[in-house]
Amino acid sequence: MGLTTIKVETELRDRISSAARARALTIGEYLDQVISEARRRERLQAMAEAMRANPPDHGYWAEVAEFDTLEVEPRD
Repeated sequence: MGLTTIKVETELRDRISSAARARALTIGEYLDQVISEARRRERLQAMAEAMRANPPDHGYWAEVAEFDTLEVEPRD
């Protein structure tokens, strides 16, 4: 994989470097982790918005209530 230079303000570079060092990561590893976490938050936010837009209906709650009454037999 090739390397490249990203131009950022010196203060930002220092903050990124400090955060990476505190986690014993390279700057590349740290930025990859930050981006992965941001994408995960975006996916979770989209899922939460979809759930708010499509709340469970009566049939769902009836099924949940039915499952709550079931007894589970232990496995040997």
